[in-house]
Amino acid sequence: MSGIQKATFPVYINTLIAFSQTIHNKLAHNPLLLLAAAVVTATIVSVLLLYTMPAAPKTTTIPNEHKKPLEFIEDVTTNAGEVQNSVLSEILKQNSKTEYLHRHGLNGAGDDIASFKKFMPMVKYEDLQPDILRIANGDKSPILCSLPISEFLTSSGTSGGERKLMPTIDDELDRRSLLYSLLMPVMNQYVPGLDKGKGMYLLFVKSEARTPGGLVARPVLTSYYKSRHFIERPFDPYNVYTSPNEAILCSDSYQSMYAQLLCGLLENSLVLRVGAVFASGFIRAIHFLEKNWPRLSHDILTGTLDAEITDSAVREAVMKVLKPNPSLASFIETECRKESWQGIILRLWPNTKYVDVIVTGAMSQYIPTLDFYSGGLPLACTMYASSECYFGLNLNPMRKPSEVSYTLIPTMGYFEFLPVNHRNNSNDETLDHHDLVDLVDVKLGQEYELVVTTYAGLYRYRVGDVLRVAGFKNKAPQFNFVRRKNVALSIDSDKTDEVELHAAVKNAVNHLEPFGATLFEYTSYANTTTIPGHYVLYWELRLGSRAIPPSVFEDCCLAIEESLNSVYRQGRTADGSIGPLELKIVEDGTFDKLMDYALSQGASINQYKAPRCVKSEPVVQLLDAKVLSNYFSPKCPKWVPGHKQWLKDN
Repeated sequence: MSGIQKATFPVYINTLIAFSQTIHNKLAHNPLLLLAAAVVTATIVSVLLLYTMPAAPKTTTIPNEHKKPLEFIEDVTTNAGEVQNSVLSEILKQNSKTEYLHRHGLNGAGDDIASFKKFMPMVKYEDLQPDILRIANGDKSPILCSLPISEFLTSSGTSGGERKLMPTIDDELDRRSLLYSLLMPVMNQYVPGLDKGKGMYLLFVKSEARTPGGLVARPVLTSYYKSRHFIERPFDPYNVYTSPNEAILCSDSYQSMYAQLLCGLLENSLVLRVGAVFASGFIRAIHFLEKNWPRLSHDILTGTLDAEITDSAVREAVMKVLKPNPSLASFIETECRKESWQGIILRLWPNTKYVDVIVTGAMSQYIPTLDFYSGGLPLACTMYASSECYFGLNLNPMRKPSEVSYTLIPTMGYFEFLPVNHRNNSNDETLDHHDLVDLVDVKLGQEYELVVTTYAGLYRYRVGDVLRVAGFKNKAPQFNFVRRKNVALSIDSDKTDEVELHAAVKNAVNHLEPFGATLFEYTSYANTTTIPGHYVLYWELRLGSRAIPPSVFEDCCLAIEESLNSVYRQGRTADGSIGPLELKIVEDGTFDKLMDYALSQGASINQYKAPRCVKSEPVVQLLDAKVLSNYFSPKCPKWVPGHKQWLKDN
């Protein structure tokens, strides 16, 4: 194996981790050098891992149960154009009696595909909202879809400060399950032997509500985890989890996390892969472990479950696997008591081969933290999906995050692409449906906004994701995720745009008026170095004659949070996935310095305006060097499940 044997790999890793801990102790006083050392260590481990993992699927024997899924991928990507036409025809035929299609001139005739391409407009959520609210309020007529709407999936995007409601039908669960069934056949080509152990996946359900018409409204993953497709899934040796269903389905996030980590620790030697949906969620789990490992270790030592786990179903499920194990408890205590937690994943779960989390898009900001805790394990981004539709998967999941591309599976929906206009770094809003490009006609290197038509009643819906064509799998394009349109700040599943942020800041500044102070300039930053991450705002003020008490600035923090959308407020209040907002007051002249820096980097003085969100580390360092004082939101903002208008009606 090119000089490094698999049998000796753990020795290399343990030696490297021990060396890294020594470096950590010596450089603890210098954060920049410490970070550099961590990056170097992670890089070395990644190189070592490359030598111990198949570089290509050609040398791997394909298990019989994986041949059919891989043949399916080969078939639908080879015939992508024909499959897409068939999907569109099937959608239009199924929904031919709907009010929406009739409204746009489609009447169920044989030329519906031609009419669709000629007349059907592109839409955003706001265009569909009146129809969606009719369904939410109990109208059961075929408005968007001929089949009954089974529930609403709540999108992480928002409209008017509330989660978007995406209609779905029962059949969509079959399509989602199909995409999940393709993941391990693909992964096994690169990481064989995953049927010999288990996956420690930290999966959670979130709160749900009912619309006035009685339909459930909940996140797409909560819908899937509560479905028979997940709960009654047949045994698959490649998809055995350490977490019992009862722990995953527990609505109490503390009890769910505690039970899932405990079960993962109990079977630590069997764990071959670890993960969560988002990188932010996995890092929160590590933080939870840092705070609660003494309790977890005590449970393992004594074989008794902590009294705070009161959910009877969870207790019963955990007690089936919880037995006294003093040696494991001692091992956990030894590792967790060490000063540095660098490489803690490989130390506690030594047979782990990769971390399965989404680290594309806004989640890429967590990659250095994941590298630190995982000891440089590969980060696998396996699939691309949203509340609107499940799109595709990563056919080379061992690529590093910066090279991840997703292959859209043509059977999932009908996909079209709106070219991005680079002249003004945004889509030209004068473009219309005549400018759309079919899946098989996109051009290599070009960026597009994804537009989707679904079986559940979305027609030429603009998802808001910007994708770049990175290559092709047969006739099906493979896309890099470039960005989410108009998103300025994101920590977890929240998405805050500049317009919303500006309105929130404007509301908060009202607290300064009695003191004669005004806001000169501001910007923001998503700080993911804390766990959980949190929003940071930098304000440069023009002060009046009266001093401003700290409590007023805290009120400003809370006012901003109260003004942000429901996804943000849920993350702060119910999920604990976002930390308290921080306000930093900076010196006079700070934003002049920021402009000077931008000009030194090539910005035009005629076009420069202060950015409402910053990401560059040098810019953040410049701002932090000018901070006079900082304040945090004193409490969580108000949030309750459901839309405000439903609550008023009730």
